[in-house]
Amino acid sequence: MDLNSHFSKRALVHSTQTEWVASPMPGVDRRMLDRIGDEVARATTIVRYAPDSHFSAHTHTGGEEFIVLDGVFQDEHGDFPVGTYVRNPPTTSHTPGSDEGCIIFVKLWQFDMDDRTAVTVDMNKVDLLPDASRSGARSAVLFRDDREEVRVEAWEADASIELDLPGGAEVLILEGSAVEGGDVLEKHDWLRLPIGARLSAKAGQNGTRVWMKLGHLLYATKPDFMHE
Repeated sequence: MDLNSHFSKRALVHSTQTEWVASPMPGVDRRMLDRIGDEVARATTIVRYAPDSHFSAHTHTGGEEFIVLDGVFQDEHGDFPVGTYVRNPPTTSHTPGSDEGCIIFVKLWQFDMDDRTAVTVDMNKVDLLPDASRSGARSAVLFRDDREEVRVEAWEADASIELDLPGGAEVLILEGSAVEGGDVLEKHDWLRLPIGARLSAKAGQNGTRVWMKLGHLLYATKPDFMHE
């Protein structure tokens, strides 16, 4: 499957307008945002676990990055409530599920294969600092390396947000709404902007909280499993 796989193009998915698609595991459904591959895939997805549903134990050969959007995600490493950001680098493994049900935003096969840095951050508890270069924006870095920067930001009500993107970007609306490129983005909508683009957004009247990934599209290629 190829879905929004042309990284040189702007991509936008209004997640609540996208149908859930059943996964191979009963009780686990998906809204696909971008994808290269079939069941093993370089993929960005919103995944819904029904109460008492679980995925089989597996190893993330290409790494896994996720955000808990609703409920409590669980595995043998602990419970992860809403607002938790996690990076499970290549070679890590777990048995995911949820007793009460949950929704997560997840990215697979998008790591540097030599990355071994695990990250778990409660985004509800990070200190958001004013950005001196952008009025109305506060941010906190969740992860940074030579390939990318991941951050959470809060935009004040009606703030105009401008940001050059030499390495492209992804934006996930966590709370509130924003307007970008003439489109209204609401909670859990996902936007990808290509290399060299400029983010030009206006926050909603109640403000906006977003997760952002910057710079990584310089390294966006078909994953290793497709070359084997």
